[in-house]
Amino acid sequence: MRQFEIWWANLPAPAGRRPVLLLSRNDAYQYLSKFIVAEVTTTIRAIPVEVRLSRREGLPSSCVANLDNIRTVARRWLDSRAGALPPSRHREVKRALGYALAWDELID
Repeated sequence: MRQFEIWWANLPAPAGRRPVLLLSRNDAYQYLSKFIVAEVTTTIRAIPVEVRLSRREGLPSSCVANLDNIRTVARRWLDSRAGALPPSRHREVKRALGYALAWDELID
């Protein structure tokens, strides 16, 4: 597991099984049992807190990681790796998270 990977997760109801974007720092996956993720949804609103995802990232259809919907998930909820964002797209995630948290230094 690594930051910016997309994994299928079995989340509690009502979310259910869905992809999530891993946000925790890389060394957390070795030591912790819970991780920070952004939920992925097919509801696309084209707002600054969303990062577009598609088949290129290993997902079945167009969708977005919504950085307004970040949560902590248990390792046991993560089922299988779907794909990952290439390094060239990491800045998009940081910008969306900066917008969601009103951290202007991440938005520029």
